[in-house]
Amino acid sequence: MPNDILLDENFEPQIKDGDFIIGESTYQHQKTLLFAEKGEFKSNPTTGVGTRKYLETSKPDEFAREIRLEFFADGMQVNSLKVDENLAITIDAIYK
Repeated sequence: MPNDILLDENFEPQIKDGDFIIGESTYQHQKTLLFAEKGEFKSNPTTGVGTRKYLETSKPDEFAREIRLEFFADGMQVNSLKVDENLAITIDAIYK
């Protein structure tokens, strides 16, 4: 399980007593990958699911495939992944 600087709901670093808060960050990494558009990370411009582009689609299978590919590329093992017709996501994925 990775530890990293924790972010708040606005993706801003959490700070306590003048220091960054460090903690388990698997869920945070998943959330970041889901919301990131391709091209947002200069160091790896092909990274990111780009969830916004799937909001108006009726192809949950393509959405699930993209999530699975991005999580795998980030080093996660996807145990289960479900995207329903309303695009609600249920993910069970961990870092190997």
